[in-house]
This record gives sequence, C-alpha cells and structure tokens, in this order.
Amino acid sequence: MDMDVEQAVRLVYRTTEADLARALRVRDGRTAAGRRKKWLFLTVGTLSLLGGVLLLTGDERTVSKAAGFLAGGAVLWCVALLGPRLQARAFRGLLEKTGETRAVVDGTGVRMTTATAECRIGWAAQPTYAETDTLFLMLSDDKGAVAMTVLPKRGVQDPVDVDRLRAILDRNLKRL
Repeated sequence: MDMDVEQAVRLVYRTTEADLARALRVRDGRTAAGRRKKWLFLTVGTLSLLGGVLLLTGDERTVSKAAGFLAGGAVLWCVALLGPRLQARAFRGLLEKTGETRAVVDGTGVRMTTATAECRIGWAAQPTYAETDTLFLMLSDDKGAVAMTVLPKRGVQDPVDVDRLRAILDRNLKRL
C-alpha cells in the first residue's frame, strides 16, 4: 500500500464562524500584510481620536469636525480589533450552505468535499501553515495570504490523528 494513502488523516467537521474568525486573526497576526493593516488602522484611529480631542479643547470649538474625527477614530479601532469577527459573520450564509466538510490530508495534499464543492489543494498552493489550540491553518504565500484552508482539530476521528496531521503538515509545509 502507498505510504501517503496509509498515513492519511481524515477530518469531518462543520466550519463555524468562530473557526473562521480565529483563522482570520491568525492569518493577520502571521503575515506582514495583516500586521501592517492592523497597525495602520490603530495608528490612524488613534491620530483621529487625538485630533478630535484637540478640536474640542482648542480655541476653535468646531463640534461637528471633532465629532467626525472622534467617530472615525472609533470606527478604525473597532475594525482593527473586531475585523476578523465581522468578516466571519459576513460568511455565515456560505458556511451554512457548505454544511459538513470531509477532508483527507496525506502526502499529496488536501482533498475536501462539502455539500457544494469538491477540491484538491496541493502543497505548493498553500506552502505555509500555522497551528492554534483548536485548528491548523494552511496559507498561500502571496502577500496577504488570501487563500487559506481551515482544518479544525475537532474534526479528527481519533485524538492521536492531531499528531499525525501535524507530522504531515511539517513534512510538506513551512510552519509559521
């Protein structure tokens, strides 16, 4: 029997909003583009809040301008801190349509089957991965890691399969 097929790890799960939000947070934290985006939102948000406060305390009390700066700063802070959760919520309908996911991970890549699609993801398409306490996240190597595959650990059939899955990913991908 082929070693890759023999060592395959099978997962069965439903991707949740929480899985997707966690994956987006991890991606943003592990990619330069994600870190820059968060830094930019927080910096511009802080400057906007400071500008609003200065407009309120300065000689010219322009309340409408100050309110605009304060509101803009607050929105940027919210987007920086809650962005992944809001993005995941936007995918709620798609996640419901997708239903149960069946994934097979082996030496050739990942094969996924859902209610709406079937696909094969080769290692070259998403050559890096990150691990959290609840999932493995495969990422493409483009600037923003636009393509990603979420593999929740709860989807394995046997707890020992988490170690086997990690070993397959370590053999074939670069860990972030």
